[in-house]
Amino acid sequence: MEEEFGASLEIEWRSFLLRPRPSEERDLEKFVRYTQSWLRPAAEPDAPFFRVWESSDGPPSHSVPPHRVAKAAASLGGDSFRLIHDRLMRAYFGESRDITAAATLRAIWREAGLPESEFARSEAPALLNETLEQHEEAVRRGVTGVPATAVAGSDAFVVGAHSAELYRRWIRRLQSGVLSQGD
Repeated sequence: MEEEFGASLEIEWRSFLLRPRPSEERDLEKFVRYTQSWLRPAAEPDAPFFRVWESSDGPPSHSVPPHRVAKAAASLGGDSFRLIHDRLMRAYFGESRDITAAATLRAIWREAGLPESEFARSEAPALLNETLEQHEEAVRRGVTGVPATAVAGSDAFVVGAHSAELYRRWIRRLQSGVLSQGD
């Protein structure tokens, strides 16, 4: 969407934690069944790659570690966030990798081409606080799932994986004034 709409669209990624706290009760069989729901958005013509979980590793224990790593990458500036975000998404949805495991996150950081010496940024307490604050803000707004897409200055948001065409129509309508930011 950013390439298509150029400077008229700015995306700010924020945290919403599907699993905010670590869980020792990780039922792999139940998680594999859950990942079958990924096949619906995967069937869209312009969807990224999704597959049912195929690893005996995992499921991920909670959502905080990958969020902290993504925020650490963003703090490097440039394309660092996009590089790590793309690798995290591919690792989780396409490669069945447990993106809460420290070794996996470190490997993904290297795969994204980010300076290994900067990985320690992900342990900064400020990044944990920012992640939790953004999650709490989303909960207060009524967000219940991911992705959740909102327009700046608006209380409205769309939750769930939808076709790229739905987002295109929404953006075009906002840009043309058919929808106001209060809609």
